[in-house]
Amino acid sequence: MDNKKIILITEDEVKLRSILRNKLEASGFTVFEAKNGEEGLEITERENPDLILVDIVMPKMDGIEMLKKLRENEKNNKIKFIILTNVDSTEKIAEAMRIAQTANDLSFEYFIKTDVKLEDIVKKISEKLLV
Repeated sequence: MDNKKIILITEDEVKLRSILRNKLEASGFTVFEAKNGEEGLEITERENPDLILVDIVMPKMDGIEMLKKLRENEKNNKIKFIILTNVDSTEKIAEAMRIAQTANDLSFEYFIKTDVKLEDIVKKISEKLLV
């Protein structure tokens, strides 16, 4: 039986999604990709990820709406989130973090894409999942 942790990257930037996938798979994670919140919801239902990297600004359904819809179902409360975005609006980031938190996971993380190294993202994912 495969005990690899499952990561869902919900990101509309194809190149960043691909780079993140390669880095995370090389670190031993099983990785799925979604280009918007709608795809992210579908994949979450099917694959039950342990952690979702989510962008705030995406077409069709943004990251905040995706988080709200995921949190409507209690079975998703075990999912951990890391917000990865170019949004620098403290209000938007605060809203996304508030939604991402649960009673079981009061910690939250967010990274501004231009300010973070891929290695830091992988390290934070490993810490959140205690790999």
